[in-house]
Amino acid sequence: MPASEARAPAARILTASLVGTAVEFYDFYIYATAAALVFPTLFFPSESASAQLMSSYATFAIAFIARPVGAVAFGHFGDRIGRKSTLVWSLMLMGGSTMAIAFLPTYAQAGWIAPLLLCVLRFGQGLGLGGEWGGAALLAVENAPPGWKARFGMFPQLGAPVGFIAANGLFLLLGLVLTQDDFIAWGWRIPFLASSLLVIIGLWVRLRLTETPAFKAVLEQERPPAIPLGELFRDHWKETIGGTFGVVACFCIYYIATAFALGYGTTTLAIPRETFLQIQLVAILFMAGGIVVAGYWSDAATPRLVLAVGCALSIATGFLIGPMMGGGDLLLIGIFLSILLLMMGFVYGPLGAWLPGLFPARVRYTGASVAFNVGGVIGGGFTPVAAQALAQQGGLSLVGVYLSAAAGLSFVALLLLRKPALD
Repeated sequence: MPASEARAPAARILTASLVGTAVEFYDFYIYATAAALVFPTLFFPSESASAQLMSSYATFAIAFIARPVGAVAFGHFGDRIGRKSTLVWSLMLMGGSTMAIAFLPTYAQAGWIAPLLLCVLRFGQGLGLGGEWGGAALLAVENAPPGWKARFGMFPQLGAPVGFIAANGLFLLLGLVLTQDDFIAWGWRIPFLASSLLVIIGLWVRLRLTETPAFKAVLEQERPPAIPLGELFRDHWKETIGGTFGVVACFCIYYIATAFALGYGTTTLAIPRETFLQIQLVAILFMAGGIVVAGYWSDAATPRLVLAVGCALSIATGFLIGPMMGGGDLLLIGIFLSILLLMMGFVYGPLGAWLPGLFPARVRYTGASVAFNVGGVIGGGFTPVAAQALAQQGGLSLVGVYLSAAAGLSFVALLLLRKPALD
């Protein structure tokens, strides 16, 4: 068989896993960006700028509440009928909810109905997101050749910086070509509309896939579990709890470095939006580099070891946020965000191999999805709100303590969970 034919299936699989999570993070981050920049004034009554921002961040948290629900629902079907069709439906729900946000009326136009509809669509985003990452990770690692699980598993993780760059770059471009009034009036809707293009690409790739070898083997050897969640909690509860707390650090780091930092930088520090977006675009490249290094290192060592090192370094990094961001110096802010997102690469990159490896194939979709998304609620769902409140009460040093505590929680979980990875 020619080499190009041998490589084509792997290329298609890795592209499908990367595109899906790129759409996920694009959708999630355009919401996070809009929640920091425009939603406070457009969707909430003008009590105070701080109250509007807190209300906007609260809607951001709704998707994290929905994500575990989506993890259970999509995990159930992913473990019973297959990875492929479940991934298609999760992408359609996620992308459809995002695109619909572009057509919402504002508070001035529809009153309380506007934030209510925003919350409903945000919940729909979260439902789709709940099934997306687990399926994408399984698609990659269950097709990986021996010794390549972490390197295949890093492709879904690379969707995070790809989606971030696409979202941030588009917001930056709009900020450069539109006036502030035009951006507030209608320009913010463009990124939500553009999500439909990414979804079409993702669907085109995923509809051409076949089932993974691991799921085919389950069907050949035994009947799928009637209730995957019940079997998961009965036989694999330790792995579920350990996996949940093992992912807390990556969510906390990501949303402090992105959503909170953007809101804090453009309001408290009065840094122009376009300037701060450029800083974040450079810093996210360090996250991508960290994911790649972590993927190769994880195959050479173990994903658990790399995650533990990343968590330990992240604990120390939390103490840098006050002295490096507090003064408003652009260079120091850029260096800090680059360091923090590099740490994100080390605590996020190996998850694609580590989490699925904790569970047998028959409940792997449910197990990986539930652990990842419940960990997301704990580590990321309320992080922008909590960080904003801590910054107002005690400054950035308290935000750093919060970040270090989250990394410490994941570090302890990794130390306690010594289960070897499954094939």
